Amino acid sequence: MLSIKDHYDVIVVGSGPTGCACANRCGQLGLKTLCVDNISSDLTDNVTQGVVCHPGCLETFTLLESANFYSELLKKSKYHGLKFKSLTYDLNRMMKRKSGILKTIAQHTVKQFSDYDIDFIHGTSKLLGSGKIEIYSLNSKRIISASHIVLATESIPIPVPGAPIDNRYIIDSTIALNINTTPKQLGILGAGVLGLELASIWNRLGADTILFDAQESFLNLVDHQISREAYKIFTEQGIDIRLGTRVLSTNIINNKVVIEYQDIEEGAQKIEVDMLFVASGRKPNSENIAAPEANLFIDSNGFVLTDENYRTNLPNVYAIGDLALAGPMLTHKGVSEGNFVADKIGNREIANINYKLIPNVIYTMPEIAWIGQTESSLNALGYPTNVEIYSFDQNIKAISVDQTDGIIKIVSCAKSDTVLGIQLIRNNASELISYAAIAMEFSATSEDIKRTMYPYLSFTDILSTVPRKLQ
Repeated sequence: MLSIKDHYDVIVVGSGPTGCACANRCGQLGLKTLCVDNISSDLTDNVTQGVVCHPGCLETFTLLESANFYSELLKKSKYHGLKFKSLTYDLNRMMKRKSGILKTIAQHTVKQFSDYDIDFIHGTSKLLGSGKIEIYSLNSKRIISASHIVLATESIPIPVPGAPIDNRYIIDSTIALNINTTPKQLGILGAGVLGLELASIWNRLGADTILFDAQESFLNLVDHQISREAYKIFTEQGIDIRLGTRVLSTNIINNKVVIEYQDIEEGAQKIEVDMLFVASGRKPNSENIAAPEANLFIDSNGFVLTDENYRTNLPNVYAIGDLALAGPMLTHKGVSEGNFVADKIGNREIANINYKLIPNVIYTMPEIAWIGQTESSLNALGYPTNVEIYSFDQNIKAISVDQTDGIIKIVSCAKSDTVLGIQLIRNNASELISYAAIAMEFSATSEDIKRTMYPYLSFTDILSTVPRKLQ
């Protein structure tokens, strides 16, 4: 076993973005910290000098960037006056680029750990109770104590009955970002965030892509006008979205996945695809996180129960990120919680996280982003609102770069004009929603947003145009 101490101020279990953020902040505060990676050995391809940085949305975004670059060249080369005889892509090279970027990020993590004198060990661990964990590494076992323990083991894909994962033909959402060939016919089980992100990548790389989802409506998380616009754009891109379909069984026959499913309108159906990605969501990675005798409170869905300061029922044991029930399963939410807990342990005063103002992003092309409340949720509460919609077909920069798809929707209080929610769909929505987050954090009104001076040319300049009439 690597040289580690018998006791630490803080042990952080998990070296994903949430765990690393917490460990780094603890190190900055002068707390002697150990970070333990708690993933299984079959997911350790991204080990760099002993530190694993779980890729998550970073892998999705990196691969989507390559796929979109290829797709845009195919579609717009003549428009830009570019000529070439043929254009192909090297998937292995795309994957190497992605791996190289992940390695660079991991190296940054290594340097940060070194700068703040943070110890790291790769292995599995189990909470024994308040103040103690058992670590298994390199065929060795050892009990380490700590004044504080932070659980940050992130999440794992949810299995689906009827679609058993073999990671050759039926593939989970993590391995789906690391396959070595593009399927001609691709099925994706789930038309939510994960399914749409995967579809945006592989559809651009030439896979005939079908999304199956049991829900009869599309993207329930998102404002209805944004989801309607998204459905229109994605189907125009060639993605086949089949709502109200429930997969009953899958079988591998002659190197094909035979999918039997029930369509709410057409009844029993059968289709063959080369691969099926299971993208039905994720669940907390909390199984075996603690010994039974520790009596850590975990609910039936795998979430570790905590108070408003992320303390579990065990003294000085915390759970953050995807393990904690508060807020959505988002990396930046987990990072904020990691920093919050570290500051609490370091006896620093810090404001509670505002879960009403967490920006959400779906990394498709175009991206979908939102913050705050939707028009429909406010209407359901009987809350009087004003709604303004801005269309990018009015934005001069969007026109100049031929990216006029998308809208911004601003929902504000009918009485005070305070902005209550902003939703949008377009390229770089993840950047634009950041402006919305700042505005709403400081209780901006819709008039404040309209009267702000934006640079010409810019995508934000859309907010100085005339809103589109509601449809």
